Amino acid sequence: MPRKKLGDFEQAVLLAVARVGDEAYGVAIRQDIARHGQRPPSIGALYVTLERLESKGCLRSHMGEATAVRGGRAKRYYALTAAGASALRAARERQERMWAGVDLRSPRKP
Repeated sequence: MPRKKLGDFEQAVLLAVARVGDEAYGVAIRQDIARHGQRPPSIGALYVTLERLESKGCLRSHMGEATAVRGGRAKRYYALTAAGASALRAARERQERMWAGVDLRSPRKP
């Protein structure tokens, strides 16, 4: 399977799903992203990204039971796949290689 390259927001979504756990759903994912230093994404951007990550094989999802609290609507739950975890590890390794040898305390002058 080819390695999956992830954008910054895709990484944030996958990391949020990993932190929230196998029963992560849209609102919890959005709150986790905000809690960890990013502004909360729009609901539309989040769900488009969740669908894209699922089509890439980085996430899997299933529908929960309908609840009266949600007016009879069910939640879609997301979980990180092995391919998603592998893509996150690869993204982290790429970042660490890029940061190697960088010292921002004394930047070079042109």
